[in-house]
Amino acid sequence: MAIKPTILKVTMQVADIDRAYYDDLKLTIAQHPSETDERTMVRLLAFALHASEGLKFTEGISSAEDEPDIWKKNLSGEIELWIDVGLPDERRIRKACNRAKLVYIYAYGGRTVPLWWQPMAEKLTRHQNLKVIVLPQTATRSLAKLAQKTMALQCTVQDGQIWMGDSDNNVFVEPDPLCVAVRE
Repeated sequence: MAIKPTILKVTMQVADIDRAYYDDLKLTIAQHPSETDERTMVRLLAFALHASEGLKFTEGISSAEDEPDIWKKNLSGEIELWIDVGLPDERRIRKACNRAKLVYIYAYGGRTVPLWWQPMAEKLTRHQNLKVIVLPQTATRSLAKLAQKTMALQCTVQDGQIWMGDSDNNVFVEPDPLCVAVRE
């Protein structure tokens, strides 16, 4: 018998000053049994950074290989935005760049990130719709400590810096753009 995912309920106030986007989100996230709290919270952070009408979580780890962690489709079913977290392989990133208008990869994992990126950097930077962003390991590990079955979070974005927290803790995240080919 397969182990079922843990269902997380999240209310999150998003104040993205950089995009002039302000909203109170009510989200339900399925955390796969093999998914760490760190990965789940990075997915949640990525969602907050791109929050907009039509943005959706996919089935994530348990989904088919042809879906990202988060995406946004237009009314005709074309993929406007493809978001993956972690360290996807080159083939997956190329496929995403060929299928979606914009592709964002939120990479985390400390010293493993440069080892992952270096062999494919030259080939992937040719894609004009790709943005790879590194999240510092200290920040992603601190985000993991916020994970609970029911969460009330606040996320503020200003000048490219992020503060995410609950009533007791606040995590500062300063993303580092690794590949910025996207022209927004």
